[in-house]
Amino acid sequence: MNFNSKSVLGKFLNILFDRYQQNVPAVQQISSAMVSHGLINSQEEIINDHIAFRTLKVPYLGIESFEKIFLHHGYTKKNNYHFEGKKLNAYWYAPPSSDYPRIFISELLVTELSEHAQQIIQKYTAGIAHDPVDSLDLNDSTQIGKFFNEPLWGLAEKQDYMDLLSESEYAAWVIFNRYYLNHYTISVHELKKGYNHLSDFNQFVELLGIRLNDEGGKIKISPDGLLKQSSTVAEMQEAVFAKGEKMEIAGSYVEFAERLVLPEFAALDQHHIRPEHRREGFEASNADKIFESTYLKQVKGNQ
Repeated sequence: MNFNSKSVLGKFLNILFDRYQQNVPAVQQISSAMVSHGLINSQEEIINDHIAFRTLKVPYLGIESFEKIFLHHGYTKKNNYHFEGKKLNAYWYAPPSSDYPRIFISELLVTELSEHAQQIIQKYTAGIAHDPVDSLDLNDSTQIGKFFNEPLWGLAEKQDYMDLLSESEYAAWVIFNRYYLNHYTISVHELKKGYNHLSDFNQFVELLGIRLNDEGGKIKISPDGLLKQSSTVAEMQEAVFAKGEKMEIAGSYVEFAERLVLPEFAALDQHHIRPEHRREGFEASNADKIFESTYLKQVKGNQ
């Protein structure tokens, strides 16, 4: 996967993805296997369905801040999703063209957490006195890329991370990782026959020794049956906290999506099917389970 480096959007998306793949071994492992098995000629051929980010809904941050970057570059804000059990809110954003991935941004509704969890989060975010995105030149790809890679608050203390982990694994992930790319998504329906259905691609991935998130089943299916999603389980990585304390925590992961053809286009010849003929958007019930790809129940499930 490689975006048009002539556009500002393409440049900073490449910066994001380069850092992400360096820190998520499954990305290169899957891409290399896809090349060696003849699914693609190079990683650049992979169609990225969407990328996702996690944020905190606190003053000057959250979706309201984060989305400005993508809206500026032609993205269109679409449906809202609410995850009551996880205390999350989310939106997805349609790209300016099919050359770019959809964006999925979620935020933790911090005021719905316990007083102790809120105090921990405020300890790190209270010093943010203005929206950091407002200080960026949104036409400067290097500056945007740097923004994603530099922390907005200090390195978390191990005990704070553990306290958050016991109440909200999402909160713990964000307080340590900040605006790190949470996952990218391979569009399996764009692959060649034999691999272009999620059940087949999942089998391909599992034969590589990579575990899949099985919360709600390995394949999460929308009620209309037209959106199917799976994901790897985040790998544990050694994290260095404030004061030099260390601990293994969940990193990021890879998702796979199959968007089926809409009923009204079922008669179309396979060669004439375009993205607009397939199921669009997301599904809260699917996303709810995908979030758990970084949760300890999944990460340590078979260890």
